[in-house]
Amino acid sequence: MTIGCKKLLDYLSVGYVLKPQGLKGEIKVEPLTDYAERFDELDTLYLKTGKQYSQLKIVSARYMGDFAYLRFAGIHGIDEAEELRGQYLWIPRNMARILPDDTFFIADIIGCEVCTQEGQVLGQVESIISTGSNDVYVIHGSKGEILIPGLKKVVLKVDTLGKKIIVSAQELGGLLPNEN
Repeated sequence: MTIGCKKLLDYLSVGYVLKPQGLKGEIKVEPLTDYAERFDELDTLYLKTGKQYSQLKIVSARYMGDFAYLRFAGIHGIDEAEELRGQYLWIPRNMARILPDDTFFIADIIGCEVCTQEGQVLGQVESIISTGSNDVYVIHGSKGEILIPGLKKVVLKVDTLGKKIIVSAQELGGLLPNEN
């Protein structure tokens, strides 16, 4: 099932294995990318076990609705495919697509500290909800949970290297907790 196993650090998740599809080792995958056909451009994906990544060679990819159906070398039956259920599929960051300006990978936003331009610390980004029209950042801090829309007029600056996001308190209005 694995072809070479090596420790690599900087990976991004591109899919989540939902279940086996059929009896011959194909799997149903929920793409975690805005470009579902991305799997056509890849030769390999990786599984993460602890801190190790195991390489899987893609044999075929097809698409139906919002899902991708993948086959990997060395996986020939439903029992082998079942072992992949619930696993994330990863790629090294250097294989990631180039993003447009002011667009970020979710993995880079998670964990960022969020502050207003006045310096009030709101907390850290715990997760991101994709609504279709815009993302919503779920922030957890000392005052509880805050939902912040990922709009340019609200999110003023994103520094993924420094793990910090600056937001407009004025645009958030009543969404912010009181200082008292």
